[in-house]
Amino acid sequence: MLTSRERILTTHVGSLPRGEALSDLLIAREAGDKIDDVKFAAEMDGAVRHVVAKQKEAGIDIGNDGEQQRVGFQTYIPQRMSGFAGESKRRRGRDYEEFPELTEALLRRFPRRSRMQNAPEAQAEIHYLGKEAIEAEIVRFQSAVKALAAFPESFMTAPSPGICASTMMNAYYDSQEAYLMALARELGHEYRAIHEAGLVLQIDAPDLAMDRSMFYRDVSDADFIAAIETHIAAVNKGIEGIPADRVRLHVCWGNWDGPHIHDVALEKILPVLYGAHVGALSIEFSNPRHAHEYEALKHHKLPSHMVLIPGVIDSTNNFVEHPQVVARRIEEAVAAVGDRERVIAGADCGFGTFTGREWVIAPVVWLKLKSIRDGADLVSARLWGKNAA
Repeated sequence: MLTSRERILTTHVGSLPRGEALSDLLIAREAGDKIDDVKFAAEMDGAVRHVVAKQKEAGIDIGNDGEQQRVGFQTYIPQRMSGFAGESKRRRGRDYEEFPELTEALLRRFPRRSRMQNAPEAQAEIHYLGKEAIEAEIVRFQSAVKALAAFPESFMTAPSPGICASTMMNAYYDSQEAYLMALARELGHEYRAIHEAGLVLQIDAPDLAMDRSMFYRDVSDADFIAAIETHIAAVNKGIEGIPADRVRLHVCWGNWDGPHIHDVALEKILPVLYGAHVGALSIEFSNPRHAHEYEALKHHKLPSHMVLIPGVIDSTNNFVEHPQVVARRIEEAVAAVGDRERVIAGADCGFGTFTGREWVIAPVVWLKLKSIRDGADLVSARLWGKNAA
């Protein structure tokens, strides 16, 4: 995993806004409608090149394809595995159940979006159908990076077994643990394809925090901790054989602009996260409900082999954070970790986790990414001196 002894590096979480034409095609494909494959490929080519160029322009060191080729950060998986059918009955988060006005606002703001609460469910033994889709994504992305001479290092995302299990519900396996481990086994094909292409693998695992107020809302804190220990075991099973320093784990409380008053504290889950066989943790810290959570890192020190990727910009609003604000957040992360070389500045969450549900307009996203770079440069000058690279 790329680190620097000269300056604070920059990255983000993964998904970036998609254009309208590509969004329509992704949603139509998910719905099973017939689409023009040539037009679809051309739209993906253009979209990936566009977001790679925008990340490079913003000064992102470790970039990706913006998940332009996927309908959702985890809901694309049923398109790549057998065994999924029908419709899951996934409950909304407690924010949306306690404040129905939020649901009404969501429906008004995003009238045409991909499947979120009603993804397919597992109705039979699941099996990965082949690497053609992931390999096509990788080729398209790496071609854009090469053509634009972008990024000293690249990453690609894939969902955790846990978030798949709590989104594409289990209607076949004898237990939730059996389903988790089956997902880990099959997702491992996706994980290894990303690693073997020379990319850093990012596992997106909001289940490790967000699902406290969703899938596991009705259990005790102790039972939730026990559950996510199993989720971590599933992650470790899926990434078996991949060096830890080539994997980073993203954890968040969900990128919606709700109250988040039922979120689990980082203090409670952080020791469990350290059990993941990964080289970096990506955690949101700009969410106003969690901006104080650096205290947890002081109580439970980051393991010496891990890098922290703190979220230093919010992914749910159209404010462009001032570089001085970003710099202050990075400095707080460095103080909590105690090692400037093990902090890479990032974002709280993705900007396009589901097609058709982007909270932040595209022009502002690029400005926010530029603020990460500008804030990181300010900190680098302070920590390494004015000649920092």
